Amino acid sequence: METSDLSHHIMSRFNADLEGVRSSVLQMGGLVEQQLLDGVKALYTGDSRLGEEVVRLDHRVNAMEVAIDEDCSRILATRSPTASDLRLIVAVIKTITDLERIGDEAEKLGRIASRLASLERPADRYREIKHIGDLVADMLHGALDAVARMDTEAALAVARKDRTVDEEYEAVQRQCITFMMEDPRSIRRALDVLFVARALERIGDHAKNICEYVIYMVFAKDIRHLSIEDVETELGAARGDRAGGAGR
Repeated sequence: METSDLSHHIMSRFNADLEGVRSSVLQMGGLVEQQLLDGVKALYTGDSRLGEEVVRLDHRVNAMEVAIDEDCSRILATRSPTASDLRLIVAVIKTITDLERIGDEAEKLGRIASRLASLERPADRYREIKHIGDLVADMLHGALDAVARMDTEAALAVARKDRTVDEEYEAVQRQCITFMMEDPRSIRRALDVLFVARALERIGDHAKNICEYVIYMVFAKDIRHLSIEDVETELGAARGDRAGGAGR
């Protein structure tokens, strides 16, 4: 095989490896997304079997994280990626960590849902939890879509929604504290609702993290710990630099 043909073959294999990793991340994301949706549904419908299924899915999520991590380690060891390809691998490793943690939070939902299924459901059927669950599920779906399309605008739009989730979580906190003060018999149930709301709020944080990794992959900018306003300023400057570079 001639040198040029060999180089082309190596690059083709490398690109296939990277695409395989991206595909695996999206598969893992899809599994975690289903875990989340089923966990919330199990709670407000009182379906203990569905809650148990959410718990059982967690080992599959963990196995996928290990497999993708091993693939990334192999690529780093054998391909020596540089620049954008290296950023992709780094972002993938960070993304699967957040996805695994989302799976852990969803597992908590499943366990609590299974336990609460044996109790009489409140009149509102955990309406506030369903509402936060819908918001967070929308964030996670949007984050995965942004990963699939490397869409920084979509990633930023999802990250903005984290404030809404935080506000809803604080509202649930206040409501639960009021219930516990008015009726001590409601303490156990109120604490369970608080634990669920906290798990959902954390899932929103992890979805936001994934969006930050998308921006890191595309623009090579670490925007962790920046406010949304500062991120928008940073991205505006980055787009201007790219446009200027393209015009020269």
